[in-house]
Amino acid sequence: MTAQQPLFVGLIGAGRMGSFHAETLAHRLPGVHLAAIADPAPGAAQRLGERLGCTTTYTDIGELLADPRIDAVVVVTPARTHADLVEAAAKAGKAVYCEKPMAVTLAEADRAIKAAADAGIPLQVGFNRRYDPGFRAAREKITAGGIGTPQLLRSLTRDPKLADPARTPPWTIFLETLIHDFDVLRHLNPGAAPVEVHAMADALVRPDFKDRGLLDTAVVTIRFDNGALATAEASFQAVYGYDVRAEVLGSAGMLTMGDIRRTHLTAYGPDGSTAECVTYDQHLFHDSYVAELADFTDSVRTGRSTSVTGEDARGALTVALAAIESVTNDGPVRIDQIQEG
Repeated sequence: MTAQQPLFVGLIGAGRMGSFHAETLAHRLPGVHLAAIADPAPGAAQRLGERLGCTTTYTDIGELLADPRIDAVVVVTPARTHADLVEAAAKAGKAVYCEKPMAVTLAEADRAIKAAADAGIPLQVGFNRRYDPGFRAAREKITAGGIGTPQLLRSLTRDPKLADPARTPPWTIFLETLIHDFDVLRHLNPGAAPVEVHAMADALVRPDFKDRGLLDTAVVTIRFDNGALATAEASFQAVYGYDVRAEVLGSAGMLTMGDIRRTHLTAYGPDGSTAECVTYDQHLFHDSYVAELADFTDSVRTGRSTSVTGEDARGALTVALAAIESVTNDGPVRIDQIQEG
Protein backbone atom coordinates (compact mmCIF):
# COMPACT_ATOMS: atom_id res chain seq x y z
CA MET A 1 0.00 0.00 0.00
CA THR A 2 1.24 3.50 -0.83
CA ALA A 3 0.62 6.64 1.20
CA GLN A 4 -1.64 7.91 -1.61
CA GLN A 5 -3.99 4.93 -1.62
CA PRO A 6 -7.23 5.19 0.39
CA LEU A 7 -7.28 3.15 3.59
CA PHE A 8 -10.45 1.24 4.42
CA VAL A 9 -10.97 0.76 8.15
CA GLY A 10 -13.51 -1.29 10.06
CA LEU A 11 -14.67 -0.30 13.53
CA ILE A 12 -15.41 -2.99 16.12
CA GLY A 13 -17.50 -1.60 18.98
CA ALA A 14 -20.12 1.12 18.58
CA GLY A 15 -20.26 2.40 22.15
CA ARG A 16 -19.25 5.77 23.59
CA MET A 17 -15.56 5.73 22.63
CA GLY A 18 -16.21 3.68 19.52
CA SER A 19 -18.59 6.36 18.28
CA PHE A 20 -15.92 9.03 18.70
CA HIS A 21 -13.33 6.96 16.82
CA ALA A 22 -15.92 6.24 14.12
CA GLU A 23 -16.46 9.98 13.63
CA THR A 24 -12.70 10.44 13.33
CA LEU A 25 -12.40 7.70 10.72
CA ALA A 26 -15.39 9.02 8.79
CA HIS A 27 -14.68 12.75 8.85
CA ARG A 28 -11.33 13.79 10.33
CA LEU A 29 -8.64 11.83 8.48
CA PRO A 30 -8.10 12.56 4.76
CA GLY A 31 -7.67 9.41 2.69
CA VAL A 32 -9.19 7.20 5.40
CA HIS A 33 -12.64 5.65 4.93
CA LEU A 34 -14.89 4.13 7.56
CA ALA A 35 -15.78 1.01 5.57
CA ALA A 36 -17.79 -1.01 8.10
CA ILE A 37 -18.96 -1.13 11.70
CA ALA A 38 -19.54 -4.24 13.82
CA ASP A 39 -21.16 -4.53 17.23
CA PRO A 40 -22.89 -7.59 18.72
CA ALA A 41 -25.60 -5.44 20.32
CA PRO A 42 -28.65 -5.47 18.03
CA GLY A 43 -29.00 -2.19 16.14
CA ALA A 44 -25.91 -0.49 17.61
CA ALA A 45 -23.73 -0.68 14.51
CA GLN A 46 -26.64 0.20 12.22
CA ARG A 47 -27.58 3.32 14.20
CA LEU A 48 -24.00 4.58 14.23
CA GLY A 49 -23.59 3.75 10.55
CA GLU A 50 -26.72 5.68 9.62
CA ARG A 51 -25.48 8.72 11.48
CA LEU A 52 -22.08 8.63 9.75
CA GLY A 53 -23.08 7.43 6.30
CA CYS A 54 -21.50 4.00 6.68
CA THR A 55 -23.82 1.49 4.99
CA THR A 56 -21.98 -1.74 5.86
CA THR A 57 -22.75 -2.90 9.39
CA TYR A 58 -22.56 -6.24 11.16
CA THR A 59 -23.64 -7.84 14.41
CA ASP A 60 -21.15 -10.66 13.71
CA ILE A 61 -17.58 -9.38 14.18
CA GLY A 62 -16.27 -12.34 12.21
CA GLU A 63 -18.08 -11.07 9.12
CA LEU A 64 -16.31 -7.72 9.37
CA LEU A 65 -12.94 -9.45 9.74
CA ALA A 66 -13.71 -11.54 6.65
CA ASP A 67 -14.56 -8.44 4.56
CA PRO A 68 -11.81 -8.31 1.90
CA ARG A 69 -12.14 -4.54 1.43
CA ILE A 70 -10.95 -3.77 4.95
CA ASP A 71 -7.26 -2.99 5.47
CA ALA A 72 -7.31 -2.24 9.20
CA VAL A 73 -9.59 -2.44 12.22
CA VAL A 74 -10.10 -0.27 15.28
CA VAL A 75 -11.07 -2.31 18.35
CA VAL A 76 -13.17 -0.41 20.91
CA THR A 77 -14.98 -3.18 22.79
CA PRO A 78 -15.03 -4.11 26.52
CA ALA A 79 -11.51 -4.58 27.86
CA ARG A 80 -11.73 -8.30 28.46
CA THR A 81 -12.45 -8.96 24.77
CA HIS A 82 -9.47 -7.05 23.38
CA ALA A 83 -6.79 -9.73 23.23
CA ASP A 84 -9.01 -12.25 21.43
CA LEU A 85 -10.04 -9.63 18.88
CA VAL A 86 -6.44 -8.54 18.27
CA GLU A 87 -5.54 -12.16 17.64
CA ALA A 88 -8.52 -12.73 15.35
CA ALA A 89 -7.87 -9.55 13.37
CA ALA A 90 -4.18 -10.40 12.98
CA LYS A 91 -5.05 -13.86 11.66
CA ALA A 92 -7.39 -12.18 9.18
CA GLY A 93 -4.49 -10.03 7.98
CA LYS A 94 -5.87 -6.74 9.25
CA ALA A 95 -3.73 -4.03 10.84
CA VAL A 96 -4.99 -3.41 14.39
CA TYR A 97 -5.52 -0.39 16.56
CA CYS A 98 -6.72 -1.58 19.98
CA GLU A 99 -8.01 0.58 22.81
CA LYS A 100 -6.31 0.12 26.17
CA PRO A 101 -5.83 -2.27 27.83
CA MET A 102 -4.76 -4.60 25.06
CA ALA A 103 -5.08 -7.51 27.49
CA VAL A 104 -5.83 -8.21 31.14
CA THR A 105 -3.31 -11.05 31.65
CA LEU A 106 0.28 -11.40 30.51
CA ALA A 107 -0.58 -14.63 28.71
CA GLU A 108 -3.21 -12.76 26.69
CA ALA A 109 -0.78 -9.94 25.96
CA ASP A 110 1.90 -12.34 24.75
CA ARG A 111 -0.61 -14.15 22.55
CA ALA A 112 -1.79 -10.89 20.96
CA ILE A 113 1.76 -9.66 20.36
CA LYS A 114 2.76 -12.98 18.82
CA ALA A 115 -0.30 -13.06 16.57
CA ALA A 116 0.52 -9.61 15.20
CA ALA A 117 4.19 -10.51 14.71
CA ASP A 118 3.38 -13.81 13.00
CA ALA A 119 0.94 -12.08 10.66
CA GLY A 120 3.34 -9.21 9.98
CA ILE A 121 0.64 -6.61 10.66
CA PRO A 122 0.91 -3.27 12.51
CA LEU A 123 -0.43 -3.27 16.09
CA GLN A 124 -0.99 -0.02 17.99
CA VAL A 125 -2.51 0.45 21.45
CA GLY A 126 -4.56 3.44 22.58
CA PHE A 127 -2.40 5.32 25.06
CA ASN A 128 -3.63 8.68 23.83
CA ARG A 129 -1.86 10.83 26.42
CA ARG A 130 1.37 10.33 24.50
CA TYR A 131 -0.23 12.41 21.73
CA ASP A 132 -1.30 15.32 23.93
CA PRO A 133 0.92 18.33 23.09
CA GLY A 134 2.00 18.87 26.70
CA PHE A 135 2.85 15.23 27.37
CA ARG A 136 4.58 14.95 23.98
CA ALA A 137 6.69 18.04 24.64
CA ALA A 138 7.60 16.74 28.09
CA ARG A 139 8.85 13.44 26.67
CA GLU A 140 10.94 15.28 24.08
CA LYS A 141 12.47 17.57 26.69
CA ILE A 142 13.26 14.67 29.04
CA THR A 143 14.79 12.61 26.22
CA ALA A 144 16.97 15.59 25.28
CA GLY A 145 18.23 15.84 28.87
CA GLY A 146 16.38 19.10 29.51
CA ILE A 147 15.67 18.35 33.19
CA GLY A 148 18.57 16.02 33.86
CA THR A 149 17.83 12.59 35.30
CA PRO A 150 14.20 11.93 36.33
CA GLN A 151 14.00 11.41 40.08
CA LEU A 152 10.37 11.88 41.16
CA LEU A 153 7.38 11.32 38.87
CA ARG A 154 3.65 11.65 39.42
CA SER A 155 0.59 10.90 37.29
CA LEU A 156 -3.07 11.10 38.22
CA THR A 157 -6.49 10.39 36.77
CA ARG A 158 -9.68 11.58 38.43
CA ASP A 159 -12.97 10.87 36.72
CA PRO A 160 -15.85 13.32 37.32
CA LYS A 161 -18.28 10.68 38.58
CA LEU A 162 -18.90 6.97 39.00
CA ALA A 163 -22.02 6.61 36.89
CA ASP A 164 -22.97 2.96 37.42
CA PRO A 165 -20.87 1.02 39.92
CA ALA A 166 -22.79 -2.18 39.22
CA ARG A 167 -21.33 -2.26 35.70
CA THR A 168 -17.72 -1.71 36.79
CA PRO A 169 -15.73 -4.99 36.81
CA PRO A 170 -13.33 -5.75 39.69
CA TRP A 171 -9.86 -4.18 39.38
CA THR A 172 -11.04 -1.67 36.75
CA ILE A 173 -9.20 1.11 38.54
CA PHE A 174 -5.87 -0.58 37.78
CA LEU A 175 -6.56 -2.34 34.47
CA GLU A 176 -8.56 0.38 32.71
CA THR A 177 -7.97 3.70 34.51
CA LEU A 178 -4.48 3.71 36.03
CA ILE A 179 -3.18 1.73 33.04
CA HIS A 180 -2.88 5.17 31.38
CA ASP A 181 -0.84 6.52 34.29
CA PHE A 182 1.42 3.48 34.35
CA ASP A 183 2.15 4.03 30.66
CA VAL A 184 2.75 7.75 31.23
CA LEU A 185 5.23 7.10 34.04
CA ARG A 186 7.13 4.58 31.93
CA HIS A 187 7.05 6.93 28.92
CA LEU A 188 8.35 9.91 30.91
CA ASN A 189 11.24 7.92 32.38
CA PRO A 190 12.87 6.81 29.10
CA GLY A 191 15.12 3.78 29.21
CA ALA A 192 14.11 2.86 32.77
CA ALA A 193 12.03 -0.11 33.86
CA PRO A 194 9.79 -0.50 36.94
CA VAL A 195 11.12 -2.99 39.46
CA GLU A 196 8.79 -2.75 42.48
CA VAL A 197 5.17 -1.71 43.04
CA HIS A 198 3.23 -0.97 46.22
CA ALA A 199 -0.47 -0.13 45.96
CA MET A 200 -3.32 0.84 48.26
CA ALA A 201 -6.96 0.99 47.20
CA ASP A 202 -10.38 1.31 48.78
CA ALA A 203 -14.03 2.06 48.07
CA LEU A 204 -14.34 5.65 49.26
CA VAL A 205 -16.79 6.90 46.63
CA ARG A 206 -19.21 3.97 46.94
CA PRO A 207 -18.37 1.99 50.10
CA ASP A 208 -21.57 -0.02 49.62
CA PHE A 209 -20.03 -1.70 46.57
CA LYS A 210 -16.76 -2.74 48.20
CA ASP A 211 -18.05 -6.24 49.01
CA ARG A 212 -18.75 -6.69 45.28
CA GLY A 213 -15.10 -6.05 44.42
CA LEU A 214 -15.34 -2.41 43.40
CA LEU A 215 -12.39 -0.24 44.40
CA ASP A 216 -12.81 3.37 43.36
CA THR A 217 -9.79 5.14 44.90
CA ALA A 218 -6.15 4.10 44.61
CA VAL A 219 -2.56 5.22 45.14
CA VAL A 220 0.38 3.32 43.68
CA THR A 221 4.09 3.82 44.26
CA ILE A 222 6.62 2.52 41.74
CA ARG A 223 10.39 2.15 42.01
CA PHE A 224 12.37 2.17 38.75
CA ASP A 225 15.72 0.55 38.06
CA ASN A 226 17.36 3.97 37.55
CA GLY A 227 16.43 4.89 41.14
CA ALA A 228 13.49 7.11 40.24
CA LEU A 229 10.39 6.94 42.44
CA ALA A 230 6.89 7.48 41.05
CA THR A 231 3.33 7.73 42.25
CA ALA A 232 0.10 7.13 40.35
CA GLU A 233 -3.29 7.93 41.81
CA ALA A 234 -6.89 7.62 40.68
CA SER A 235 -10.37 8.43 41.87
CA PHE A 236 -13.68 7.65 40.24
CA GLN A 237 -15.27 10.85 41.54
CA ALA A 238 -13.76 14.32 41.39
CA VAL A 239 -16.80 16.55 41.70
CA TYR A 240 -15.07 19.49 39.99
CA GLY A 241 -14.35 17.75 36.66
CA TYR A 242 -12.15 15.39 34.65
CA ASP A 243 -8.64 15.81 36.01
CA VAL A 244 -5.51 14.39 34.34
CA ARG A 245 -2.08 15.73 35.27
CA ALA A 246 1.53 14.62 35.51
CA GLU A 247 4.80 15.93 36.91
CA VAL A 248 8.45 14.98 36.54
CA LEU A 249 11.16 16.31 38.86
CA GLY A 250 14.65 15.82 37.49
CA SER A 251 18.15 16.60 38.69
CA ALA A 252 18.12 19.82 36.64
CA GLY A 253 14.50 20.96 36.66
CA MET A 254 10.81 20.04 36.69
CA LEU A 255 8.01 19.61 34.17
CA THR A 256 4.26 19.67 34.77
CA MET A 257 1.53 18.58 32.35
CA GLY A 258 -2.24 18.82 32.34
CA ASP A 259 -4.79 21.60 32.75
CA ILE A 260 -8.35 20.99 33.91
CA ARG A 261 -9.62 24.42 32.86
CA ARG A 262 -12.12 24.44 29.99
CA THR A 263 -10.72 27.76 28.74
CA HIS A 264 -8.04 30.23 29.80
CA LEU A 265 -10.76 32.46 31.22
CA THR A 266 -10.73 33.13 34.96
CA ALA A 267 -13.60 35.19 36.37
CA TYR A 268 -13.04 37.47 39.36
CA GLY A 269 -15.93 38.69 41.49
CA PRO A 270 -17.07 39.38 45.06
CA ASP A 271 -16.83 35.66 45.91
CA GLY A 272 -13.31 35.28 44.57
CA SER A 273 -12.01 33.80 41.31
CA THR A 274 -13.55 30.93 39.35
CA ALA A 275 -12.72 28.94 36.22
CA GLU A 276 -14.84 26.44 34.30
CA CYS A 277 -13.45 22.89 34.37
CA VAL A 278 -13.46 20.14 31.76
CA THR A 279 -15.86 17.36 32.70
CA TYR A 280 -15.45 14.87 29.83
CA ASP A 281 -12.46 12.93 28.49
CA GLN A 282 -13.41 13.54 24.85
CA HIS A 283 -13.25 17.27 25.50
CA LEU A 284 -9.92 17.24 27.35
CA PHE A 285 -8.23 14.86 24.92
CA HIS A 286 -10.18 15.48 21.71
CA ASP A 287 -7.12 16.33 19.63
CA SER A 288 -4.96 13.54 21.03
CA TYR A 289 -7.66 10.94 20.32
CA VAL A 290 -7.69 12.13 16.71
CA ALA A 291 -3.88 12.27 16.54
CA GLU A 292 -3.41 8.67 17.68
CA LEU A 293 -5.68 7.35 14.91
CA ALA A 294 -3.98 9.64 12.40
CA ASP A 295 -0.65 8.16 13.48
CA PHE A 296 -1.95 4.60 13.28
CA THR A 297 -3.49 4.97 9.84
CA ASP A 298 -0.35 6.70 8.58
CA SER A 299 1.78 3.81 9.82
CA VAL A 300 -0.46 1.33 8.00
CA ARG A 301 -0.30 3.31 4.75
CA THR A 302 3.47 3.97 4.86
CA GLY A 303 4.66 0.70 6.37
CA ARG A 304 6.55 2.32 9.23
CA SER A 305 6.42 0.90 12.75
CA THR A 306 3.62 1.97 15.06
CA SER A 307 4.49 4.46 17.80
CA VAL A 308 2.71 2.70 20.69
CA THR A 309 3.30 -1.04 20.52
CA GLY A 310 1.97 -4.23 22.03
CA GLU A 311 5.12 -4.35 24.13
CA ASP A 312 4.24 -0.91 25.53
CA ALA A 313 0.82 -2.26 26.48
CA ARG A 314 2.41 -5.31 28.11
CA GLY A 315 4.74 -3.09 30.13
CA ALA A 316 1.89 -1.02 31.57
CA LEU A 317 -0.16 -4.17 32.20
CA THR A 318 2.69 -5.68 34.21
CA VAL A 319 2.57 -2.69 36.58
CA ALA A 320 -1.23 -2.97 36.83
CA LEU A 321 -1.03 -6.66 37.71
CA ALA A 322 1.65 -5.95 40.30
CA ALA A 323 -0.62 -3.30 41.83
CA ILE A 324 -3.48 -5.81 42.03
CA GLU A 325 -1.16 -8.33 43.67
CA SER A 326 0.04 -5.66 46.11
CA VAL A 327 -3.50 -4.75 47.19
CA THR A 328 -4.44 -8.42 47.49
CA ASN A 329 -1.46 -9.28 49.69
CA ASP A 330 -1.09 -5.87 51.40
CA GLY A 331 2.56 -5.34 50.59
CA PRO A 332 5.12 -4.42 47.92
CA VAL A 333 5.51 -6.65 44.87
CA ARG A 334 8.54 -7.02 42.65
CA ILE A 335 7.88 -6.82 38.93
CA ASP A 336 9.95 -9.92 38.23
CA GLN A 337 7.55 -11.92 40.41
CA ILE A 338 4.70 -10.90 38.12
CA GLN A 339 6.63 -11.63 34.94
CA GLU A 340 7.54 -15.10 36.18
CA GLY A 341 4.04 -15.90 37.48
